[in-house]
Formats: sequence, C-alpha cells, structure tokens
Amino acid sequence: MFRLAQQFIHHVLPGVMRPLRILWNQIIGFVFLVLAILAASRAIRSWHSAGQNENAIFELILSAIFFLIMASFGVGSFLRARRINRS
Repeated sequence: MFRLAQQFIHHVLPGVMRPLRILWNQIIGFVFLVLAILAASRAIRSWHSAGQNENAIFELILSAIFFLIMASFGVGSFLRARRINRS
C-alpha cells in the first residue's frame, strides 16, 4: 500500500508543482511590476516638482533606481515563468 501511494505521489506531484511554479512566478512578476509603476509615478511627481523642492532630485534618483530594480525583477519573473512553461 505504501509503495502504491509513493508511486502516486511521484507521478502526480510533478504535474501539480510545475503549474504552481509558473503561477507563482507570474504573481510575483505582477507584484514587482505594480511596485515599478508606483515608483514611476513618484519619479514623475518628483520631476515636476524639481524646481520647487530641493530634495526632488534626490527623490527622483531614488525612484528611478527603485523603478529599474523592480521592473527588472518583474520582467525576469515573467521570463522565468515562460522558461518553466517551455521546458
């Protein structure tokens, strides 16, 4: 009986884990891209207030760096999900 359950797990588990990994990477990619969009909107606000606020340039640089990091993580996560799907 134990051997039968073990064979069942070995056959079913890979078929379930692969779609879950793809879905996980897509959800994480979406979250990172939402964070990148929020950073982009903050960078645009900092750009418009650059003449009035002396800290706006610093905020703009930090927002741009954060945007680049989050966007690269988001795109990378979607590419990883695609690579898992194709294998």
